[in-house]
This record gives sequence, C-alpha cells and structure tokens, in this order.
Amino acid sequence: MNESPPGGPPAAPKGTVTRRAIERIKAMIGEGLLEPGQRLPTERDLAAELGISRSSVREAVRALTVMGVLEARHGSGIYVTQLRAGDLLETFGVMADLSRGPRLVELLEVRRVLESTAAALAAARITPEQLEAVEGHLAAMNATDDPEEILARDLAFHREIAAAAGNETMAAILEGLSSRTFRARVRRGRREEGAFARTRREHAAIHRALAARDPEAARAAAAAHVGGVEQWLRDGAGREDPST
Repeated sequence: MNESPPGGPPAAPKGTVTRRAIERIKAMIGEGLLEPGQRLPTERDLAAELGISRSSVREAVRALTVMGVLEARHGSGIYVTQLRAGDLLETFGVMADLSRGPRLVELLEVRRVLESTAAALAAARITPEQLEAVEGHLAAMNATDDPEEILARDLAFHREIAAAAGNETMAAILEGLSSRTFRARVRRGRREEGAFARTRREHAAIHRALAARDPEAARAAAAAHVGGVEQWLRDGAGREDPST
C-alpha cells in the first residue's frame, strides 16, 4: 500500500513508514507531548497527525506495545506505560537468554562491570534493612546443600544488592543478565567440584564489604565473583551442551 497520493513521489517501503511512525510516537513521548499513563489519540487521529495510513499506525503501536512503551487496555484504548526500566528492558533478557559461545562471554563481561558497580553503589547506599536481607540470603545459602536452593538464594542475593544500588535501569539490566547466567552457574555447580563452596566464600566477601560500607572492597569482591564464571567460560569448560 502506498502512503503517497496518486501522481506523487514514490512511497517509502511499508517497513520504513512503520519505523518512521514508531520514531514519531517515541518522540512525542520523549518531548512530553504524551506522558506516562496518558491515552493515545485514536488510530484515525494519530494517522492524520503523522500523515500515514492507519495500518502503519497500527503496526507501530503493536511494535511499541511489544517493547513495553505502550499498552492496550480492553475497551479503553492505547496508553503510554509507566515506562519503568524493567518493562522497557525486558527484551534485553531475551537476547541474553539466546546468547551462546563468545557472545555469552561478552555478556559476562558486561555483567562483571555492572555487578561490581552496583556493589560499590550499594556499599554507600544500602539501608540496614537491605543489608539484613542480603545477610539472610547468604545465611540460607550456607545452610543448604541443595543446588537449586543455593542458586535461588544466589539470584536473590544479587537482586537485593542491585536494588540497594538505587539505580533501577542498572538493576533491570542485571536481572536480564542473571537470568541467562543462572543456567551457566547450574552447569558449573554440577561439573566443577567445589564450585558452591567458592560461591559461598565469594558472597561472604561481598557481604563483608557491604557491611563495612567499603565501596572499593565491594567492587573488587563482586568483580572477582563474576570474573570466575567468565574465566571458566573463556577456558572452554562452559561450552554449552546442546542437550541441556
């Protein structure tokens, strides 16, 4: 379907028109013309405002809904979401889940940088209640030999630290990275003797740095912890088994 009138210049390919519509709607949100929680104009009015067909507007809205920018409310219309980092970065976790080989190592590099930064920020900002929660996850990890429980507490331990760092965007990215590396840690725990003992020691070092309110010690402890998994993957021990 052409977007230009008969006799006019050739229309842009449909995908290009849809992309332009996506960018225009995003610009309206970025410029404050559409606020979080606000209802979009009707499909007809938006198409007229953007100068494109209603079908292109529909495709743009569908794409932005998948991205977490818009949401459809049955019987009410299309609304801008609250634009929370966790919603907008959800697709990042999908990319992390599908990564293999060298790309997985790259993601571990990113996680090492962010995890160490989050730990440093948390050491400066963590509340007594948050520190108590971190200690609780560490104690629960030390009290069990069940691999699944250890790994669940591992995730909760890091999630609490990311929250204590006070940066919602960083926490959302780390959540996506941790969901992928969860399986790498499972494989490491099953194949490498002593892996869980090292995990406990490394978590204890991070906790001590947080309790001491020492950002640089927390940064170093977190970097060493994630770096161990990263190096294990680099060495080839973490090459994924297609059957798992």
